[in-house]
Amino acid sequence: MSMRLLEKRPLIQLYLSPNKGFNMISLLYVILAILGLSFLIFIHELGHYYVARRTGMRVETFSIGFGRPIYSWMKDGVRWQIGWLLFGGYVKIAGMDTDEKDNIFKMDDGFFEKPPIARIKVAFAGPFVNIVFAVLMFAALWSFGGRQKNFSEFTHKIGWVDPHSEIYKKGIRPGDELVSYNGVPYQSSKDNIIAAMMSPGDVEIEGNHIDFNTKKKVPYHFSIKPYPHPSAIEKDILTTGILDSASYVIYDRLPNGQDNPLPKGSPMQDSGIEYGDRIVWVDGEPIYSAKQLSTILNDSRALLTIQRGNQVFLSRVPRVTADELRIDPKFKEELIDWQYEAQLKGLKLQKLYTLPYAINNECVVERPIRFIDKENEEAAFPTLPFSNTETPLLKGDKILAIDGIPVIYSYEILSHLQQHHVNIVVERLKHPSHLISWRQADAEFDQQFNPADLTQITTTIGLSKPVMHAGNLVLLDSVVPKMRKDFDLTPENQAVLAQELMTQQKEIESIDDPEKRAKARQIFDSREKQYVLGLPAIQDQTVSFNPNPLALFYQVFEEIWHTLKALFTGSLNPKWMSGPIGIVQVVHDNSMSNWKEGIYWLGAISLNLGFLNLLPVPVLDGGTICFSLYEWLTGRKLKPKTIEKLVIPFALLLIGFFIFLTYHDLTRLLRDFLP
Repeated sequence: MSMRLLEKRPLIQLYLSPNKGFNMISLLYVILAILGLSFLIFIHELGHYYVARRTGMRVETFSIGFGRPIYSWMKDGVRWQIGWLLFGGYVKIAGMDTDEKDNIFKMDDGFFEKPPIARIKVAFAGPFVNIVFAVLMFAALWSFGGRQKNFSEFTHKIGWVDPHSEIYKKGIRPGDELVSYNGVPYQSSKDNIIAAMMSPGDVEIEGNHIDFNTKKKVPYHFSIKPYPHPSAIEKDILTTGILDSASYVIYDRLPNGQDNPLPKGSPMQDSGIEYGDRIVWVDGEPIYSAKQLSTILNDSRALLTIQRGNQVFLSRVPRVTADELRIDPKFKEELIDWQYEAQLKGLKLQKLYTLPYAINNECVVERPIRFIDKENEEAAFPTLPFSNTETPLLKGDKILAIDGIPVIYSYEILSHLQQHHVNIVVERLKHPSHLISWRQADAEFDQQFNPADLTQITTTIGLSKPVMHAGNLVLLDSVVPKMRKDFDLTPENQAVLAQELMTQQKEIESIDDPEKRAKARQIFDSREKQYVLGLPAIQDQTVSFNPNPLALFYQVFEEIWHTLKALFTGSLNPKWMSGPIGIVQVVHDNSMSNWKEGIYWLGAISLNLGFLNLLPVPVLDGGTICFSLYEWLTGRKLKPKTIEKLVIPFALLLIGFFIFLTYHDLTRLLRDFLP
């Protein structure tokens, strides 16, 4: 049993791989995943079989899979068979069928004829083998050097926060640190969702505010009520407001070493970006994730270079259309004059981009201009700005540059506001000779460049002599983002994209719930209109994740325990659990990326199989152990009919739960096969 939460796939993929889809290699990995799961069931049943034979029980059948046998043979008096449904198996020991006419407690070499301790040994042997196998897999993984994982999976740093969340209002921002959820130490990015989904009430969050320049830490401790995830169509997917872990934003060759060229018409083509460059700063903000980068590109703010007295600094100011503002006749006349001088012919005055400030001809701010809509004004000037770069301008501030382009007269401000130029600072990464351990990854993230070098570059943007290089940092030539729909695609990709869009629109219209359908349509439309830089396959930094076998064992065990606890307390919807089909898909997907991931998942699923079978449920091994313990401690045998009455209802519940999980597995699988 495993849990799959919020598997986010983009509704639109702009750049398409010609090999995308289900192919023969993918089919091979599906077969290997099924064989792997069948092997875990086989060794589980082999444990029962071995101990049963050792204790003198008569084994009648050893089956891998359920249903009518597709192949069987006899050996040592045991019928061995393979059923057509491989997701299961059993060992049939004489006397285990409680509806047999003979007295099951007196059947020669039968299961119930043996003493309780023998039955406990047989029942425990299957889960024990799975648990030992999990330890062996984790030990093998550790001896092979562990796995290569993305930095974002294990960093404690926050990559993006929902601007409308309670935690945002409390001052948490990208770059801050997570220490624990509900007193449990933070381990991986999964905790961001699991904590919200599995908490019966508010989530206790502890961490540290981090000063970007000094790296000084200030602890925080908040109690946050989870709420529906803003990017999820399903309402019961919850979040605390932390939407992304921090990640590197790197443009590089593909992981297999092949070229990763910029697509035709990419805004980055003339920027000077090189393979290995990591984007560390965009338009006044340090970058902690691709999600944050996308938000900055689409938040309609201009980067202004401002002089206030003897101080020069950068400010991110709302870039709004004139029809959003309460413009008096005098300022309207000035806008008309600026439009003429800027040669912005053919554009309606109301649709021109401007700033919500009255500015004189020498680019000096005279006063703020109110918005017509109060909500728009609150969005432009929130009570809690994202950072210090979004604080409002003051009377007397002089605008020196717009998006890094120097201005002298106010009409030049109007001219440059019509097209958003983005300023980007990259770190020229030196590829490390060895992988960094996940334990040191956060410190390495902070130490790869000197914040003073970044300050040296950014404080000169828009001035007469900007600093283009400092340390290992480089200021790229400014770029103009493009909407996804405006990219020039090859005829082949245009046809594929058109088919994708049609399929997605049909999928959206097929959603029965009107509210979910509207949400899906909103996400679809917003992605079409998103501005992007045209960087293909942005990559994260890989780190070495290699905890010792016992630590990894405990980590997986803890996930199982917390999942079961949330499931039984009702704080987790069972539909987010994965059944056999979902488990096969997980093994398939991860094995295709790396054979070590396949080893890990075999170990993790084996531990799941072993632990869950020990639960005190009558139809499971744990239930058999409980029956035998009762008899051993009280000296009283349970009647066959009593055992039957206890087992059958739970067997029906288990079958129903199996069907329920399979239905949701198939739903997710079919969704994933759609573009």
